Formats: sequence, C-alpha cells, structure tokens
Amino acid sequence: MKRILAATETVAAVFLLLIALVTASNVLLRDLLAVQIPDWFDGSKLMMGIALFWGMAVATYHAGHICVDVLWERLGRANRRRLDLLASTVTLAFLAPLAWMVWAKVLTTGTQATMDLRLPMVWFYGVAACGAVAAALLALHRLWGVWHDAPVCDDTRLNEPTA
Repeated sequence: MKRILAATETVAAVFLLLIALVTASNVLLRDLLAVQIPDWFDGSKLMMGIALFWGMAVATYHAGHICVDVLWERLGRANRRRLDLLASTVTLAFLAPLAWMVWAKVLTTGTQATMDLRLPMVWFYGVAACGAVAAALLALHRLWGVWHDAPVCDDTRLNEPTA
C-alpha cells in the first residue's frame, strides 16, 4: 500500500511541478523574448485536472480534506467509528460514480485536441481518469479499514512531533 500511495503522491506532485515550470517559463519567455510556449494555457489546465484527481486520491486515503470535527470530537469511540463509516461510505458513493463519469468523458472525447500543437486531449483525460479511479479505490480501502476497525492510515508523518 505504501508504494501505491507513494506513486499516487508522486503523480500529483509531478504534475503540480510541471504546471509551475510551464507557467513560470512562459512568463519569462513572454517578458524577455516576447514569445509564448505553444499550448501553455491548455496544457496547464489539463495538467491541473490530472493533479486534482490524483491529489483527491491522496486526500481521500489520509482523510486530509477539509472537515469540521466539532461533532466527531464530542462522540465516544463507538459513535466516532459509526460517523467515520458514514463519512467513508458517502465519500465512496460520490467518488465511484465520478470515476465512472470521467471515464465516460474519456471515451467520448474523440479527436478533440489542443489549440496550437493539436495534442490529443484523450491522453490528458485518461491520466486524470486513472486518478479518479485511484481516488475511488483508496476510498474503498479506507472504508474497508474503518469497517474492520483497522488503522487505515499507516503514515507516521502525521503523528511525528513538530520542531
């Protein structure tokens, strides 16, 4: 599981880095040489979609999305587990159809391409769809772990003291 999580985090991080590099490079080239990187805007939008879906997978597994724990903190252990089960089920119920619909979009993309370089969008959508599937599978893994009362997130970085 650690390898899958590391790969998922790496994909999200690489695409965020690529977005930053393309954007910064385009600004420098535009200001210094009065030229632009072809398809920089379309490419950065498509890469942002990829980074979002893969990042959503990581956040789902670690339960790292924005949450308000006012109710959860006041509950006992058994009711916390019940609330975690409900939240994990709702998350999976959202992510599974989302993954399905993203793949439906991939299959209906046809010959759509970017404006300048005519890069096929189906490849970008496909990588994003894999991230949506990863999010749904990691949500299922989290639900399974909560159901069996097993520690789902074995990442020790969350428990390390800060300096």
